[in-house]
Amino acid sequence: MNKFFAVTGLLVSVSLFAQSNEEKRLAAAGDVLKEIMDVKDKAIPQELLDKSECAVVVPGLKKGAFILGGKFGRGFFVCRKAGGDGWGSPASVRVEGGSVGFQIGGSESDVILLVMNKKGANRLLNNQFKLGGEASVAAGPVGRTSSAQTDVLMTAEILSYSRSRGVFAGLSLEGATLRQDLDANKDLYGKTMTNKEIIEGNPAAPAAAKNLIGELNKYSPRKAK
Repeated sequence: MNKFFAVTGLLVSVSLFAQSNEEKRLAAAGDVLKEIMDVKDKAIPQELLDKSECAVVVPGLKKGAFILGGKFGRGFFVCRKAGGDGWGSPASVRVEGGSVGFQIGGSESDVILLVMNKKGANRLLNNQFKLGGEASVAAGPVGRTSSAQTDVLMTAEILSYSRSRGVFAGLSLEGATLRQDLDANKDLYGKTMTNKEIIEGNPAAPAAAKNLIGELNKYSPRKAK
């Protein structure tokens, strides 16, 4: 019996060790979404998730600042399948950006972006685009009541959220740039694929994407009409 548990433990350890950094990051993205949605009163409002076209999750976005601020993170986005039923395979993105101002300190946050319409979803298929430049972005509301009828939430292509030190709230990422991460896509799918090819072709999702896609299907399996 002891030998059985020893062998089982060894196999689990080898499996975890064998995971690439991208697979670990993808699994972490699923954990982030689950942990946030499990806190019902402070989660992303259900009605907004139901209306969204795509969701971007960046676990551990790093922000450092000394006079000039900067942001950097790597994550993934998933869009609804054609017809709006269920969620497709993940594509990889990098978040990069800067801010100017007197600020000293550093932090690491989990970031979620909800892409609310087709126009915003199409931007994700570009090589890169700027939040607040090409795409309108607003800090998303949290909790049971979304207040989604305000002008800013009705017109924003993307709603942004951040969780830092256990606190989940809307966050403005205006000025940050999102660009596709071809190296990460190659690591996950075994060949070079653009984000457009992944989203439109919907190849078999990597095993590490199970939790992320599962959580999205759990909370919003179909797009609201």
